[in-house]
Amino acid sequence: MSETTFPPLPEALVVAVYDNHTHLELRNGDEGLDYREQLDRASSVGVKGVVQVGNDLETSRWSAEMAAKEPRMLAAVAIHPNEAPVYEAAGTLDAAIAEIDELAARPRVRAVGETGLDFFRTGESGRSAQYRSFEAHIAIAKKHDLALQIHDRDAHSEVIETLLRVGAPERTVFHCFSGDAEMARICADHGWYLSFSGTVTFKNAAGLREALEVIPRSHILIETDAPFLTPTPFRGRPNSPYLIPLTLRFMADHLGTDASVLAAQICSNTELVYGSWDAEPVTQETGSPLNPATPPHLLA
Repeated sequence: MSETTFPPLPEALVVAVYDNHTHLELRNGDEGLDYREQLDRASSVGVKGVVQVGNDLETSRWSAEMAAKEPRMLAAVAIHPNEAPVYEAAGTLDAAIAEIDELAARPRVRAVGETGLDFFRTGESGRSAQYRSFEAHIAIAKKHDLALQIHDRDAHSEVIETLLRVGAPERTVFHCFSGDAEMARICADHGWYLSFSGTVTFKNAAGLREALEVIPRSHILIETDAPFLTPTPFRGRPNSPYLIPLTLRFMADHLGTDASVLAAQICSNTELVYGSWDAEPVTQETGSPLNPATPPHLLA
């Protein structure tokens, strides 16, 4: 099978869950599935909703717009830490953050993210912009009483220091958690949530599995980060919310629990963090409405 084709549908979950971090504006693979087809596939295997996450103004606008119309979708909006220096260099970071603040007021925008620090792709010269953006996003999350979705790459101690210094929002989520058991204990001590992606299934991810054992089950979330980080045995192929059952069953097996028990816990945790998906979507008027059939940043 081609490495650019989507994997087959997994066995459906008995107890449904949510994908708390995905990027459905990115079409990937040979099929180039749009967000509706991906959500339909997800629904068919027991993934009843997603949090669609923005990385810049364009994708944040699209995420907010789609969540207003699609009942299976909530939105998170932010300037990604690797984008913050780009906006700063253009002299537009303050204006971009102000628009994120406006988008965060929409009823089906339930998180600010992904925001945080990334010292892997951005060098020393961009760090001040990342810190400034991160702290501004934390303030927006607290202002609107929204969850915070953190992107943390090669910056564990700096992210934690920032959260403790400025004060973390009540519901703080480490998206695609990449720390170890020691970091998981710190997060548990502060009531922060850890979201596990397909990386927890990778052979070289023993530290992640130890973190999974440490964090209280009341603070576990699950995600795809689609179209990236496809779980074993399909690593390297395009990811999609419908593959959540693979990661969930792996996690349940590792924890020695029933998949339905873990799914019920994660479903409850997710609704505590983001609220209900059941509210009727309301079409939001925007200054420059986006065509839902043409998401930004499509991948070939």
